[in-house]
Amino acid sequence: MKKTFALTHPKLQPARLVDAIKHDIKKYLARERRKQLPAGADYWTFDCRFGASQDVAKKIFTSEINKHIDAAVEQQLDAFYVEILAKACQHAPRADENLE
Repeated sequence: MKKTFALTHPKLQPARLVDAIKHDIKKYLARERRKQLPAGADYWTFDCRFGASQDVAKKIFTSEINKHIDAAVEQQLDAFYVEILAKACQHAPRADENLE
């Protein structure tokens, strides 16, 4: 998902618009996690970027998306850019630890 979300709408209140944006992002993450994993992969991880525009977007963690949306609302931005790219990963094997 590479998308610029507008924070202004002629008919919707800003709070309802923000809730709808957060819901869309949550639905996208859930849909990506439900996809079939390729052979050799254990889980889905996401590369995320967030910023006022695509040019100034910075890398963030998935868990911080809602915080950054709230910060954009507080800064009274007209729009913000979100990029979420899914990638399949494999857990690293644990090192054997001999507990004596």
